[in-house]
Amino acid sequence: MLEGKTVAVVVPAYDEEELVATTIRGVPAFVDRIFVVDDASRDRTATVARAAGDGRVEVIAHERNAGVGAAIVTGYHRAVAEGLDVTCVMAADNQMDPADLEKIALPVARGQLEYAKANRLITGEAWKVIPRSRYLGNAVLSFLTKIASGYWHVADSQSGYTAASREILEQLDLDRIYRGYGFPNDMLVHLNVWNARVRDIPSRPVYGVGERSGIKIRKVVPRISWLLLKGFFWRMREKYVIRDFHPLVFFYALGFLMTFLGLGLGIAEVVLRIMGNAVSVGTVVLVALLLIFGSQFTLFAMWFDMESNKELR
Repeated sequence: MLEGKTVAVVVPAYDEEELVATTIRGVPAFVDRIFVVDDASRDRTATVARAAGDGRVEVIAHERNAGVGAAIVTGYHRAVAEGLDVTCVMAADNQMDPADLEKIALPVARGQLEYAKANRLITGEAWKVIPRSRYLGNAVLSFLTKIASGYWHVADSQSGYTAASREILEQLDLDRIYRGYGFPNDMLVHLNVWNARVRDIPSRPVYGVGERSGIKIRKVVPRISWLLLKGFFWRMREKYVIRDFHPLVFFYALGFLMTFLGLGLGIAEVVLRIMGNAVSVGTVVLVALLLIFGSQFTLFAMWFDMESNKELR
């Protein structure tokens, strides 16, 4: 227990027989339950987890591989069913420093936050430790996640080292959240709709412990970017139209409309000019005004969004 609250750790695992036992041994003593969710591994992950000799461990096996997000959701459902107060997530590849677990879970146990997540980018150590391609991909997705989720104060969006309260897990429609690698990004979008208080907790980046990554940045970034685009419009509709109307939707709508019109008209004029046609001064001015007003409306909408979410930290 931690501060009088029961704590669970969900360990999503796929082909992690080499490191899952090390991960389990590192889970601090204050944790009451450990749910290892074997996502239809092709190796002995489930067997090794059961043989770890920790009485807190329960192995839940998926019959078919469903993705890391699906494994986390399975663990969340199990923790909620048992009535555990705080549910954390630690990957099975031993890349999450167990020494950081208490400071991540503590503000949730105290009721200060509904969701806490590790941030490995706060210190300069991350730039030296994390592979450069993954660092840059994370930076891009973190920026896009800020826009999509409305949590402008949150970074390191790909960090899956988190703690969530039982109350927020009961409120969320967990089965609707993305099941793949983009789970933490989509989770933030859903949390914002429920006005959950979220905060980054500094954490030490861990690499080079024998982990194997099958993530291909060139495929993951476009896929999650599309997920975030859909999540952004879903959040606008759910939070600022259906649940509580906010004028920022007009600013976003006008901003996007004017920007796209300006870009479309500008590209058309450039093509006509290349083909030898004359371009009038009035058309050039119109393109400039559309782009200027479009960017201003969009920035005002972002500022409104940022101000309306200031208390969620």
